[in-house]
Amino acid sequence: MSKETAFYPRLAALTDDWTDLFGYSAPAVVTDVADEYRAVRETAGIMDFSMLRKVDIEGPGALDLVNSIVTRDVSKLPQGRIAYGALADAEGRMVDDCTVMNRDPARVRFCGANDRDAEIFAAKAEGTGISVRERTDELPHLCVQGPRSREILQSLTQADLSGAALRYYGFREDVRIGGIPIFMTRLGYTAELGYELWVEPDLALDLWDALLEAGAPRGLRVIGMTALDIFRIEGGFIIGGVEYDQTVSPYECGLGWSVALGKGDFQGREALLRDRESTTLRLTSVELESGADEATGAPILLEGREIGYVTQALVSPFRGGKTVGLAKVHKDQNQPGARIQARVGDELVTGEIVRHPVYEPERKRAKES
Repeated sequence: MSKETAFYPRLAALTDDWTDLFGYSAPAVVTDVADEYRAVRETAGIMDFSMLRKVDIEGPGALDLVNSIVTRDVSKLPQGRIAYGALADAEGRMVDDCTVMNRDPARVRFCGANDRDAEIFAAKAEGTGISVRERTDELPHLCVQGPRSREILQSLTQADLSGAALRYYGFREDVRIGGIPIFMTRLGYTAELGYELWVEPDLALDLWDALLEAGAPRGLRVIGMTALDIFRIEGGFIIGGVEYDQTVSPYECGLGWSVALGKGDFQGREALLRDRESTTLRLTSVELESGADEATGAPILLEGREIGYVTQALVSPFRGGKTVGLAKVHKDQNQPGARIQARVGDELVTGEIVRHPVYEPERKRAKES
């Protein structure tokens, strides 16, 4: 049975259309998918992301311990900054895609989506004096995403939220929104300017109410997971259970760039060194003439030969109603502009491999200063 987040009472008053996300109840559609999509692309949207797993690792050597597990080299991650990458197991296979936040070298905050995360850090920390605390339900959080997100948040705080004061992939612990203390990160899952607000559970509904009161006149809308799927596929964001599972290498699901083989020993390094050349599939984006969500899982053919498959597809508003999907194709054929076919049911649908991701590949909107 799915758990309820701290924001469930407000969401339950808005929709009865629910889905399960990482073991928690999440709204599928709140009002209308098209309206929710437009809000994030044109004004702002708010969504509940409390189900992401949060882990605090604290004690002398905490940053080094985390560095010995994740694929990124976070040993020199500046205080106040966030690194995105992968957590792989000893066999070099994906456990999670994740963020690491350096509060100071003895206090690191980790965010992912897998229950194994805390167990992995706890096992590594045993006997070191470093504490590992799983805090998912202690830190519910909301995402505020879209071109007016900063304006809405700035109206509720005296803190400077300019790009200079809070850069992309940075965080702050000294911000109050509507008088409520929060842990604020500047990132998101939409490829738009956006923020995450982590709050204590007993203040969660007060935070929700303050944001909606200030944001609704500025176009803020509550967003469900169906619209979020559009953002993630257009923006090229991966998710566990779709682009990867425990059989997949980071090189296959788009996180090969995060594997810092030169940083010294870390969990799965030897296997990842082997997989760098032996893993043949690579993540990319495809555009099809038709198919919509029925193209999910479709084999991809190039000149009649199967070269990969679609991980998830849907109709893309950004691409004028064409079908866009994330896909895995053989690395030798991963060339934007290559004409392909996808076997959707009994039909061969034409399309092409396109620049990945299809929306904001340089993240200019998210990095807006």
